[in-house]
Amino acid sequence: MNLKGSAEIYGVVGYPVRHSLSPVFQNAAFRHLGLEAVYIPIEISPEGLGDLINGLKVMENFKGLNVTVPHKEAVLEFSDSLSEEVKKIGAANTLLFRDGSIEAYNTDWLGFLRSAELVTTLEGRKVLVLGAGGASRAVLYALNRAKAEVFLWNRTKEKALKLSRDFNADVVDDLEDALAECQVVVNTTSVGLKEGDPPLFNYDLLRGEQVVIDIIYRETPLIKAAKGKGCKYVTGFPMLVYQGAESFRIWTGCEPPVKIMELSLKDYGYPIESSRTPQRTL
Repeated sequence: MNLKGSAEIYGVVGYPVRHSLSPVFQNAAFRHLGLEAVYIPIEISPEGLGDLINGLKVMENFKGLNVTVPHKEAVLEFSDSLSEEVKKIGAANTLLFRDGSIEAYNTDWLGFLRSAELVTTLEGRKVLVLGAGGASRAVLYALNRAKAEVFLWNRTKEKALKLSRDFNADVVDDLEDALAECQVVVNTTSVGLKEGDPPLFNYDLLRGEQVVIDIIYRETPLIKAAKGKGCKYVTGFPMLVYQGAESFRIWTGCEPPVKIMELSLKDYGYPIESSRTPQRTL
């Protein structure tokens, strides 16, 4: 990569951030469109976040930042304006540095919505959301926008009750009953990220006519069980790309080359073939 002094700088901040694949597909998009720009990973602890943001703000060639765990809520303190989605979700994953100010956006919800629509229609569907953590808020916002009927389950019921009031969701007491009733199951927890994680529920309860969505971008035990049952399913990979594509649009004003972004992740496990059949997924 040959960069001139006039290159614009973008990046992703998290702690840790070494696992992030955003630099792979964002740099592929810049190269494809011939933009003189680079996207870098920035790993910093919560204690150093304020110093980082203030430093980036005075860099005239720093233009945009993606934000990942654990900084999505904390960056709001350093932002000069918040989008309507950020105000509702309470977190930002995209910062635009412009004219000495920082504009905060959330594209996670749109990434989830577009990935879900690859395999199902959400309007009017009964959707069971597993988990009431930070990732759940963007998913619930998307489901509200899509006019789905939302059911929320969390191991700590009090957290689910608090979240349900913000996002018009029915809190589930009996998970098995909810599974029997709902047509779509969404995992927003980190269960399945690590080998040996205990299952969220008895995956044998899944039915072939259900749709299973896991926001973790790997083939988790939940996704493997869904495949075995003949369910339509989608991993977190498309959500990752689609939220990043919308960030790219906000920063550059250009139409993001989504297919190029997807192809750049082929070696990292991104399934390139698309299909709406139960045997395959994006």
